[in-house]
Amino acid sequence: MRQHRTISKSTERPHSPKTPSSPAAADTLSALLEDLGAQPRDFDCIVTGDLGHIGADLLLTLLRGDSIDLSPVYSDCGSLIFGDEQDAHAGGSGCGCSAAVLCGPLLRDMHRGKIHRLVFAGTGAMMSPTSVQQGQPIAGICHAVVLERSEA
Repeated sequence: MRQHRTISKSTERPHSPKTPSSPAAADTLSALLEDLGAQPRDFDCIVTGDLGHIGADLLLTLLRGDSIDLSPVYSDCGSLIFGDEQDAHAGGSGCGCSAAVLCGPLLRDMHRGKIHRLVFAGTGAMMSPTSVQQGQPIAGICHAVVLERSEA
């Protein structure tokens, strides 16, 4: 198990709650793939909590810089819930989107055998009004788990 570490990446919008989660997700997913000796294609899907369209694009860009292309298997819970029709480019509630998508379609598809192996990476922003008022960036966090379907 890796030790906690803080990642600080400069972004155009350091006070947006979605952009600090993207570097945290990139670091966590990169470390997970390295620790497992895996490639993104080894999973049926890799899903983040709620980065929204903006954060998801930033995540993919950051990982491409490390020669990791998640795009064939990647989805974001916030983007799945809100879609392109709603004006929620920065997502909504990370814990709400994560719970709804994981406990709904993802686990249903796993139960039905459509998904055998997935990475679920919960993302979040460590919101602090004091930090924002002092001009400090919002810290992001990401934890990832691998869920596998047993064939038994």
